Amino acid sequence: MVDTLGLALIVAIQPASVQDRDGAVPVLAELKARFPSLSVVWADSAYAGPKLAPQFAALGPWQLVIARKQPGKGFVVLAKRWIIERTFAWLGRCRRLAKDFENLARRARTFVLLAMIRLMLHRLARA
Repeated sequence: MVDTLGLALIVAIQPASVQDRDGAVPVLAELKARFPSLSVVWADSAYAGPKLAPQFAALGPWQLVIARKQPGKGFVVLAKRWIIERTFAWLGRCRRLAKDFENLARRARTFVLLAMIRLMLHRLARA
């Protein structure tokens, strides 16, 4: 989960066998505990559907907004989805995350957090 600036709020590493909708519930529960004043959550179309809606509603009075493709021809940038894609690109600049695959999820999570700390420190130093 990232904020509107693309900075990580929560990092969760899950196996590939877990669907996005199924893995979202524990992440959203942790998000609610850490950021209780949050009111809007943007998600892509993988989180749409009746399976996640009741679980999402049980977590609190949030508004779930699904970023859908606009009807039209060709490639269209989805404004809110672009934020997470940009964050993935920033993380890809860290060699350890781009080339080395960790065998433990907690190690992978730690390296993602270290990469985000590096990014935030670089921004602070620029200011």
